[in-house]
Amino acid sequence: MAGKPSIMSQIKQLLQLHKQGKGSKYIAKVLGISRNTVKSYLKKLTLLNVDIGYLVDLDDPVLEAQFHSGNPAYKDDRFEQIKENLAYFSKELQKTGMTRMLLWEEFQETHPNTYGYTQFCHHLNQQLVASKPTMVLNHKPGEKLYIDFAGKKLTIIDKDTGEIIQCPVFVACLPYSDHGFVMAVNSQSTEDFIWALTCCLEAMKGVPKMLVPDNLKAAIIKANRYEPDINRVMEDFANHYQTVVIPTRIISPRDKALVESQVKLIYTRVYAKLRNRQFFDLTSLNGAIMEKVKAHNQTRMQRKPYCREEKYLAEELPLLDPLPEEPFVMKFYKKYTVQVNNYIYLTQDKHYYSAPHHLIGSIVQVIYTRTLVCIYSKGEKVATHLRDRKIGEYTTIDDHLCSHHKHYKARSPQYYIQKAEGKSNPLHRLVKLIFQGPKYPEVYYKSCDGLFSLHRKTPSNVFNEACERAIISENYTYKYIDSLLKNKTFLAHVNTEKQNPLPVHGNLRGKEYYQ
Repeated sequence: MAGKPSIMSQIKQLLQLHKQGKGSKYIAKVLGISRNTVKSYLKKLTLLNVDIGYLVDLDDPVLEAQFHSGNPAYKDDRFEQIKENLAYFSKELQKTGMTRMLLWEEFQETHPNTYGYTQFCHHLNQQLVASKPTMVLNHKPGEKLYIDFAGKKLTIIDKDTGEIIQCPVFVACLPYSDHGFVMAVNSQSTEDFIWALTCCLEAMKGVPKMLVPDNLKAAIIKANRYEPDINRVMEDFANHYQTVVIPTRIISPRDKALVESQVKLIYTRVYAKLRNRQFFDLTSLNGAIMEKVKAHNQTRMQRKPYCREEKYLAEELPLLDPLPEEPFVMKFYKKYTVQVNNYIYLTQDKHYYSAPHHLIGSIVQVIYTRTLVCIYSKGEKVATHLRDRKIGEYTTIDDHLCSHHKHYKARSPQYYIQKAEGKSNPLHRLVKLIFQGPKYPEVYYKSCDGLFSLHRKTPSNVFNEACERAIISENYTYKYIDSLLKNKTFLAHVNTEKQNPLPVHGNLRGKEYYQ
């Protein structure tokens, strides 16, 4: 029987007419089928050798199997030969450079009477499809949020340079309602990924029980089929929103078929509709994206009497967990050794932050956010700094320094003037005159330190006289005062020691003697 098989209800009519003794010509005319078709079915009936009443009572699929027992190709000896090697062929195809043509040629050498290339490929393809069955996943409302980046990017134009900037596109969807969210970002970095995910949950107005990202570098440190290493920031984000992260299996694109399908729809309903528009910043681009995604969510789905947004609002939104009151603050974790200069070096900003001096040489845990840098030692927070992104600069808390460093850092003209005031009036006036000089104040710091050293080593009356001489001479340098004290050229008018009075005696010459 060549051609398309007849409908079984019509065949039952054929059998009924044949049972009534009608000829093939009459049956063909009444049923509107060819006479050869009637003859072929009657011939099959003879071969079956069963009662017509039995056949009429059978269900249509069972009756069809009686008259059409299957493709004769599967009863061919050549099929038996190839069937035994299908698993081998499937395995060999996974090897580099192996093709179906090469497999067929090799098989033909040992089985010269095998199928032709086309039939060989047909049976091999059926084996490949049957060996990888797909499963229908039944999603629960509010349970999961699938996350991915679209393969293609959108663009913005730099107003100043005219440069076209490629922007990755973040895509997420709730699989139960297929309600989608789309947002363009600057990059696929962890910061931009977390920002987009935060905006997504705010747009969804709730938190699902699970976040299911693809194996993105921004979310997954190392992909693994059984225990992937999740990015620390992603874990902090999930803990803040009281949800969990369950990445998709590696090399299993069907696990995220819904978000992949969402991406294809976004290409049509967002990308294509924005192709002739120009945007000069992310804000305007995302505003246009939001309009198109809203229309996408409100478009009636094929074969379903509702749109994505209707199902989301009715069945999924009430089951989402509430958003936390405080926004998520992204934290980064580093370990550094406190350097001998009392600082740790944050490589992210190329900036130095002070730590308590007793921790010099020890390893500390550093947790930094967008605004703060916190340093921990042995489970205790030992320092908190405002984050500063000035390259090569130092941020210091004075209490972290040792006494020597505190003194050094505390130096200033006012510091030295106040210190001199507490020692003597001539020194105070001299130091004030020193800082009135034309040079930068720090140039005079060492001179003042030298003067204070001389003050400690020299009797106060001698040192004060030297200061007075320096002021009169308008020479305020350390070297000049030091030379005065060494040469003692001014000591005639200075009583360095207490003089004992001479004893009273008569051998004295008065002024009259010299007149």
